[in-house]
Amino acid sequence: MNVFYEEEGALKVGAVLADNNTSLQVEAPHGKRSKVKAASVLLRFDGGGLADFMGAAQKLAEGMDADFLWQCCGAEEFSYETLARDYFGRAPSPLESAGLLVRLHGAPMYFYKKGRGRYKAAPADALKSALASVERKRREAERRADYVAQLAESRLPAEFAPLAQRLLYAPDKQSTEWKALEEACEKSRLTPPKLFERCGALPSSHEYHLGRFLFEHFPRGTGFPELPVPVMPSDLPLAGVEAFSIDDVTTTEIDDAFSVTRLPGGNLSIGIHIAAPALGIAPGSAIDAAARERLSTVYFPGSKITMLPEAAIEACTLAAGRACPALSLYLEIAHDASIVSQETRVERVPVVENLRHDALEEVFNETALAKGAVEHRFGEALAALWRLAGGLERARGRAEAEAAPRPEYSFYVEGDRVRIQRRLRGTPVDKVVSELMIHVNSTWGARLAQNGATAIYRVQGAGQVRMSTAPAGHDGLGVASYAWASSPLRRYVDLVNQRQLVALARGGPPPYRANDEALLAAIRDFEAAHEAYGEFQRQMERYWCLRWLVQENVNTVSATVIRESLARFDSLPLVARVPSLPALDPGVRVELAVAGMDLLELTLRCEFQRPLAVDANLL
Repeated sequence: MNVFYEEEGALKVGAVLADNNTSLQVEAPHGKRSKVKAASVLLRFDGGGLADFMGAAQKLAEGMDADFLWQCCGAEEFSYETLARDYFGRAPSPLESAGLLVRLHGAPMYFYKKGRGRYKAAPADALKSALASVERKRREAERRADYVAQLAESRLPAEFAPLAQRLLYAPDKQSTEWKALEEACEKSRLTPPKLFERCGALPSSHEYHLGRFLFEHFPRGTGFPELPVPVMPSDLPLAGVEAFSIDDVTTTEIDDAFSVTRLPGGNLSIGIHIAAPALGIAPGSAIDAAARERLSTVYFPGSKITMLPEAAIEACTLAAGRACPALSLYLEIAHDASIVSQETRVERVPVVENLRHDALEEVFNETALAKGAVEHRFGEALAALWRLAGGLERARGRAEAEAAPRPEYSFYVEGDRVRIQRRLRGTPVDKVVSELMIHVNSTWGARLAQNGATAIYRVQGAGQVRMSTAPAGHDGLGVASYAWASSPLRRYVDLVNQRQLVALARGGPPPYRANDEALLAAIRDFEAAHEAYGEFQRQMERYWCLRWLVQENVNTVSATVIRESLARFDSLPLVARVPSLPALDPGVRVELAVAGMDLLELTLRCEFQRPLAVDANLL
C-alpha cells in the first residue's frame, strides 16, 4: 500500500510499513521513514515504482491549465476526486489524481484550500487582483534586474535621476529602485554615493554633503518667497555718537557696533549698539514666520543661508554711512575703567565705518597697545574699549583662565580652491568684541529678569548648556544670567529677546508672556536647529580640510596628541584617529603620514612617523 500525503505544506509519496489507524509508518522513495497522521493522507493506492512517482505527477501537473481548472470547478466547494473525474472524463489513475492535487496545491491564487483534498475556487475579483499582483511583481523583478545590470555597467538608469536625492539621503526601502541599488552595492561592494559617483551621477563630493543638509532642512530650497521689506521707524532720536562695527570681511549681517564719547567731567560714554530688526518685524508677520522657520543663519565655508531675506538684512544691518535704528546699551566709564552707570535706549545710531578684522589687526594688536599708540582713526576709542574689556574680563574671573590665546580658523573658498587662515583667538580685536557682547547679553538678561519679563536665557551648569525661560547662571562665562540678544539678524531667540527689551525700554507691555507657547516652541525648535546647523558647519569644515590636504598635495603633517589614538593637526582644525600612534602623553607633538582621503565618507588614514620637538607657537 502507498500513500500520497501532505506534510508541512508539501505533498509527498511513500510506502506504508505499518497502519495504526490514526497514524502510519511510511517509507519515502529515498528510504527515510517517518510517522504520518492518517488525517494527512490524500490518496491511497497500490503498486510500485515510487521513485519516479513525484516527478511524473509534477510533470502531469505542469500540463494542466490552472485557469481552465478554475473555470471548470464552479463556485461551490469541491473535492479533488470530483474535479478529477470531470477533467479526465473517467475515474482517474493514482498518478493522475496526484498530478491534479499537485496542480491545485500549487495554485493558491486560484484555489482556496478548505480541508483534506477539498478546495474552493477563488472569487473572480480576488483572482484578478492576485494575478495583477503577480504580474506587477514579475515586471518589478524584471525592472530590478535591468537596473542592477545598468548599475553594474556604471550607468545610472534614467528612472533614478529624479529620485537621486531621495535614494541617497532618505530612500524608500520598499521601492524597486532602492532594492536594485542595494543589490548593486552589495555586488560592487560600494556605498550608494560611491556607486553614483562611479556612474557619473554625483556632481561633486561637495554637492553630495550640501545636498544632504538641504534635503533634510531646506526641502523647498533656500530662497525666500516674496516678502515685504521691513519698514524701520524714522522718528527715533538720533544718537550724538560716531559708531563703528568690527567684523570679518565676509560679514553682511552686521549686528553690533560701538561708540566712545568723552563726557563732561572726563568720564567716557561707551555705547554698545545692536541692530534692531524688532522695530520693523512684528510677531506673526510674514517675515517673522520666515525667520521663525529658519531660526538661525546657517554658516559653512564659502557660503551661508541667512535667517532673513537680503532686503530685510539691508534694511536693518548697521551699515556705514547711515543712521541705523538700534537698541543701545550705554556705559559710563570712570578713569579706572569701572562702570559708573548703564542705560538702554532705542534710537538711530550714525555708523561711520565698518571695520574688518584683517585690516584692523594690523594696527590694533598687543604690540601697539604696549607702545600706547594705536595708529588708527578710532585708535583712542579702540584703546578705551580694550581697557573696558580687560576690566569686564577680570570681573567675570576669567582673565587668568583665558589668558592663553586659542587658535581659530577662517575658511575662504573660491571655486574649487580653499584657503584656510589660522589666527589666534584672544587677540585685542577678539577680546573687545567678545567681552562687550558678553556684557550686553548678561546685562540685558538681568534687566529682563528684574522686570519680570519673560525671556530666553542661555544657561550652563554642571557641564550642561541649555536654553531656558528661567534666569540662571552661565558657569562657563562667569555671569549670573545670560540672554542672547546681540545677534537679532542671525538668531531668532535674539530677535525674541530684543522685542521684550524694546518693550521695556519704551515702557510698554512685553509681547511674550510667561509660559507663552510660541516662546516655548521657539526654544525647542531653536535648540534642534542650532545643533543641526552647527554639526553641518563642522562637517563642511572637515570636508574643506581634507580638500586642502589634497589641493596642497600634503603627505605629512605635524599634530598634537589628544589622547590614545587621537591627534589634532597643528595647522588645521582637524582631528584624526591614528591607530598606529604609540602610547604618548597628551600634548606631545608628532609627525603623521597622511593618505587615503575619502571626500564622501569624510575620512582619512594617518600613520605615525615620529615624535617632534615642542614648538611654543603652536601650544
